[in-house]
Amino acid sequence: MAFVDTLKSLNEFDLADLDFENIGSWPVAVKVVTAVLLFLFVMVGGYYYHVEGLQTNLANAEQLEITLKRDFEKKAFEAANLQAYERQMVEMEESFGALVSQLPSDTEVPGLLEDITNKGELNGLTINTIDLLEERPQEFYVELPIQINAVGSYHDLGAFISGMAGLPRIVTLHDFEIVAEGNATNMLKMNILAKTYRYRDGDSDG
Repeated sequence: MAFVDTLKSLNEFDLADLDFENIGSWPVAVKVVTAVLLFLFVMVGGYYYHVEGLQTNLANAEQLEITLKRDFEKKAFEAANLQAYERQMVEMEESFGALVSQLPSDTEVPGLLEDITNKGELNGLTINTIDLLEERPQEFYVELPIQINAVGSYHDLGAFISGMAGLPRIVTLHDFEIVAEGNATNMLKMNILAKTYRYRDGDSDG
């Protein structure tokens, strides 16, 4: 009968009669219903708030897992190929050392100029001038430009240019200019810029 009376009192209850400043005066049935609704609201709100935080944490953990897997795979690959990398490093150091050894030092430049002159004369050229121009510092090396003015036949000029590749030092050729030498149609005058290079290790310009 008490439950029936409670339902009856709820049906007869008007929300306008509630005094929110004196909750203690509310009927017991209204208090119970209000408490249940408040409890459900807190539970539902807390559940979604908590679940949303867990979902965010889960997404972050999954992303971290992917990142860690990639790092692990990369490090595992590097570890498996460590010996190959070490061999490549040794080979690169040897190759670099060989290239550096082909770059002339300051004391070797006069000998290089003499080698170029001899190479021209051996190929039948007349070397008019061979001038060492101002150095051009670069990031890791110094450019040493050499201006060459020579006279010879087309065949002799070609042989000289080909022979430059056989020099013991690295020399590159640039800015070719070939014109006929006076009335001698079989003789050509060539201006060419040769460049050699010096490694800047400990160089005062750097």
